[in-house]
Amino acid sequence: MNFDLTEDQKRIRDAVRAFAEAEIAPHVALWESEERFPREMLGRLGAMGVMGMMVPEVYGGAGADALSYVLAVEELARVCASTAVIVSVNNSVACYPIWKFGSEEQKASILKPLASGAALGAYALTEPQSGSDAANQKTRAVRDGDGYVLNGAKAWITNAGEAQWYVVMAMTDPAAGTRGITAFLVSSEDEGLRVGTAEDKMGLRSSKTAGISFEDVRLPASRRLGAEGEGFTIAMTTLDHSRIGIAAQGIGIAEAAYAASVEYAKTRESFGRKLAEHEAIAFQIADMRVQLDASRLLTYRAALKSEVPGVRFSKESSMAKVYATEAANAIAARAVQIFGGYGYSKEYPVERYYRDARVTTIYEGTSEIQRIVISKNVLAGR
Repeated sequence: MNFDLTEDQKRIRDAVRAFAEAEIAPHVALWESEERFPREMLGRLGAMGVMGMMVPEVYGGAGADALSYVLAVEELARVCASTAVIVSVNNSVACYPIWKFGSEEQKASILKPLASGAALGAYALTEPQSGSDAANQKTRAVRDGDGYVLNGAKAWITNAGEAQWYVVMAMTDPAAGTRGITAFLVSSEDEGLRVGTAEDKMGLRSSKTAGISFEDVRLPASRRLGAEGEGFTIAMTTLDHSRIGIAAQGIGIAEAAYAASVEYAKTRESFGRKLAEHEAIAFQIADMRVQLDASRLLTYRAALKSEVPGVRFSKESSMAKVYATEAANAIAARAVQIFGGYGYSKEYPVERYYRDARVTTIYEGTSEIQRIVISKNVLAGR
């Protein structure tokens, strides 16, 4: 498997890096302190093709490959993890399922604005009583004439209140278990949709997360995504892909923490020597670099495998997600330790990296869920 980047991939990486450093970096501290959603950046990122990277150009996207998408998320997360997750959600769990399972009408009317950055998407699977237990859905969609009536509640929805479109999973046949789950496309303008109070989060402070509820939301049959009963398949297929994006987010956070640690260790003095001259610090930096490179290799492998038609990549995406996000947490923690008391202060960004990294092992499948996926695949000989 060749991990050398193509000229196009390098161009995309460099363009996103330059934009992030010049246009996003100067605002991050203020956005985070004020919990300000970076709405003004999304249209500009859309114009660059970043909001729908893998979506074909005919549907408003950039038509790029999965590794290019990973590189873009990585570069955004290195500067602003909040912006990175907003972009990742729009790409991975909004655009992707519509592109793969949507009708031509849905692709033309909903996917195009999402992929171009004219609209923003969200993904509504988690419920108050069902996080990792994704099959335990209580939200109901009842057939009513030639449409559906939707009732229920979802929790921890990234981009809630900012999104124009929600990919929503609901039970259409509770007796059928996971085969009774169906996917729907709900507009922010649909009567009966309510957005709750934004969560007061530990990290990712300029990314909006909230619960949403549905009270007799009427949807035409044309808003069903895929066939009835196909929702769980759509959800799991989507998460296989989206986990690669969260792994990339972890890499970006880890890269920022690692680079800050190297620079600090080379300039800060302790006991008459630079920190980097102390083995206790130098060895930590060595371990950080090993974890960072291993994260990249696992994530790039998963991205490349996801491009092969008909080949399963659940194991690889879960391996990338669990390793890269746990490595991000470890690297960010080491960075705080290397900075000492300054690492605990908002004067330096490593405290933000530490807070931002924490959720990456939780959302879009906890580390425990990833280990279940990996072990099932390994024991089945896959």
